[in-house]
Amino acid sequence: MTTLSYGPDPIQFAELTTPQGTPKGVVVYFHGGFWRAQYDVSLGRPIAAALAAHGWATLNVEYRRNELGGGFPQTFDDVDAAFALLAGTGLEHGVVVAMGHSAGGHLAAWAASRRQQPSESPWSNPAVAATHLITLGAVLDFADAVADGMGEGAVELFMGGAVDERYDLADPARYVPLAVPVWCVHGTADDIVPFSQSEKFVASSVSAGGVAQLVPVEGDHFVVIDVDSASWVTTLEILGTIA
Repeated sequence: MTTLSYGPDPIQFAELTTPQGTPKGVVVYFHGGFWRAQYDVSLGRPIAAALAAHGWATLNVEYRRNELGGGFPQTFDDVDAAFALLAGTGLEHGVVVAMGHSAGGHLAAWAASRRQQPSESPWSNPAVAATHLITLGAVLDFADAVADGMGEGAVELFMGGAVDERYDLADPARYVPLAVPVWCVHGTADDIVPFSQSEKFVASSVSAGGVAQLVPVEGDHFVVIDVDSASWVTTLEILGTIA
């Protein structure tokens, strides 16, 4: 594992894990935790190790969270800069899968939307773009999350206020259908991020002509990041169809 810095803040780093031999591609992974400070990059380390065992390089990204200088636009700058770490490594060529759990799934989906954002967006011309998206129990629709009071106001806290024009740049649901293939893996018994977040995102994507698949799995919010679970086998099978 190699630690790479993408900014001056000690939190602005990512851990690159590579497999033996030539990688099948690279997964850029974002951990969850409703963007809150108490959840960190350690959540992604089992994922990175499991992916390396199956031939994938993984960039496990830490980012500024609430209480630690994060929010809008800082966390979004971090996501964009973390992808740019791949430039010149050779890993940016071919398959670049954005993946994340819960709030990290939001960041992964947002990263996959960058090239579809308006030209005035500071993130619309990324140095390295995602070619595929896999979300794991993800927050994908900010409007519904706010209406549902998800995470005791987690979205509003992250965004620094109620719904306004900034949400147009922050919410991946505004860019459906994404211009990359999408798989939304979600536990049917998830009581933290409702299954409907993935269900609606995929339905809207397909209705708009996008390539998207809902992948329901048995279990709760955390089964999707349990690398010893049947759910994780499903995620590996998805990756097997990509490369």
